Amino acid sequence: MKRLHVHLHVDDIGNSVRFYTTLFAAEPAVLRADYAKWQLEDPRVNFAISTGASGPGLDHLGIEVESADELAAIAARGDAAGFDAFVEPDARCCYARSTKRWFTDPQAIKWETFHTVARIDTYGEDRTGTASGAPLCCP
Repeated sequence: MKRLHVHLHVDDIGNSVRFYTTLFAAEPAVLRADYAKWQLEDPRVNFAISTGASGPGLDHLGIEVESADELAAIAARGDAAGFDAFVEPDARCCYARSTKRWFTDPQAIKWETFHTVARIDTYGEDRTGTASGAPLCCP
């Protein structure tokens, strides 16, 4: 079964955690000093927030899947349609280790499709070479 994923950047993690915890009537499944994630069933969404970006707003949307086969099916549809893809077979991002495939829609919105296999203790690897030194996971 699939779950919609939404990732926002926020200025103040504490205020945002309070807001979304109240809005969703649920505590985050993962809560760190720079990141929080809710795994909601109603609506079925993986909603994440993080700090460290250049400013608040939408970072990306996505589809979280429960199996490698579901991820392969989405990848096959994207390949058949000729979508450009960025593949991360062993990504370490957002306190998780996942297999990911990224697409960009016609409006330049990043879409992450992913299957998480484990939780990890770090936010992620800095693969962007940012001057700020903040670890950014998403391409």
